[in-house]
Amino acid sequence: MERAEVPSMIREQRLGRWIEEYTDSILRTCYLYLSDQGQAEDATQDTWIKAWKHMSDFERQGIANEKAWLLRIAINTCKDYRRSSWFRHIDRKQALDELPPRLVSVEPEDHSLTLMVMDLPDRLKQVILLYYYQGLTMLETAEALGASQSAVQRRLKKAEELLKVSLEGGAAYEG
Repeated sequence: MERAEVPSMIREQRLGRWIEEYTDSILRTCYLYLSDQGQAEDATQDTWIKAWKHMSDFERQGIANEKAWLLRIAINTCKDYRRSSWFRHIDRKQALDELPPRLVSVEPEDHSLTLMVMDLPDRLKQVILLYYYQGLTMLETAEALGASQSAVQRRLKKAEELLKVSLEGGAAYEG
């Protein structure tokens, strides 16, 4: 039996809470994915529009982790932006410096690592962003990506290997 739809006022309150609680995380993820502040802001707004439009799916499916669900929408939105014909390559170092400090969440000495993460293939960048930058668990990361935990573990291991090689090639690495 289908559950009755949640009243509009409750849905509006939920969206308001989500926006207050998760905007910085979603904007940071979109920015690191797109490397452009303007596009990241647009993608964040599109994420909220899509979340509102699909909130009945969220309710009907009884999704337990709202942050993972919202980040999945954000990543899919960023994928759409990257596929668009007007997406352009920009100077990622300059772009990283343009982001407001509260959203960068890395020390200046870690900028090179962040730039390396931004240069990873999308499938690997996604797991790094969700698992390390957003602090999701392996299961939550898998849910957000619509992948199995074993696939996420494989991608995470591959991403870590690529980053290690990049770090060893570009600077002394201890670890």
